[in-house]
Amino acid sequence: MNTRLWPGNGGCQMKMNKLFFILVVLFATTVCRGQAIPVWKLADLKAVIENSEQPTVINFWATFCKPCLAELPHFQALANEYKRQGLRLVMVSLDLKEAYPTRVAQAAKRLKLSSEVVYLDESNADLFCPAVDSSWSGAIPASLFINNKTGYKK
Repeated sequence: MNTRLWPGNGGCQMKMNKLFFILVVLFATTVCRGQAIPVWKLADLKAVIENSEQPTVINFWATFCKPCLAELPHFQALANEYKRQGLRLVMVSLDLKEAYPTRVAQAAKRLKLSSEVVYLDESNADLFCPAVDSSWSGAIPASLFINNKTGYKK
């Protein structure tokens, strides 16, 4: 019994199967890439600042900031060097929404960042800057060094 929709046109069905497979792979890749860089809100950032049980460096950066991009590989190298001692590096992108996730993910890949990279989905710097540090104007690059066990926060 012939179950093809169009007798003698099996090549068409194979092409449709290939197209479907390619679309599934592209969709899965896009979804995975989007999930690779989590979206944080201010509450997530504050939780890390207040509750981190290990020495933590939080670096604030953006893809449009050349000094930020220049220093990120150095932070990554230090994080790699001190990983066994428990150092945690969180690189917080302050990019505009248009840059997330594509440009942020591309920069992280190009710079070979293996530590945590997150996107801060907060547009009101007057709200999130003082929550991070009362003396921070919002200028980037900026880094916050935290050791809650010793009370160190600079």
